[in-house]
Amino acid sequence: MNIKPIKTEEDYNAALQRLEVIFDAVPGTPESDELEILGKLIEEYEIKHFLTE
Repeated sequence: MNIKPIKTEEDYNAALQRLEVIFDAVPGTPESDELEILGKLIEEYEIKHFLTE
């Protein structure tokens, strides 16, 4: 798991691609933890960049 803040559109697109890969992660696995955190980071980025314009 290599999670970092989403600061650019490139970061955002990479996060979306990773989310697609781990979307069906089994609960209780490291991938499911990554999915949860990544989802929150993506949501935060979308709120800041798409809902405030």
